[in-house]
Amino acid sequence: MILYTPLAHNDIFPVEMDAYASMESVFYKGRTLFALRKQDGSYQIQQLLSTDPQDYLNSEFAPGRILS
Repeated sequence: MILYTPLAHNDIFPVEMDAYASMESVFYKGRTLFALRKQDGSYQIQQLLSTDPQDYLNSEFAPGRILS
């Protein structure tokens, strides 16, 4: 089944609020990201907020990447 919607995946299939408790808005290399803060102080990218389509092709801003 394919669901065509402008809503984010998390809006349709919500996750537990514990996952959002440590998520922060981070400004990295001129871009705004939502990232989870890990115990060692690093961040793991969860979502990129950008109006430039080229930013989504840049592997530096890929979800799951670790920022130290």
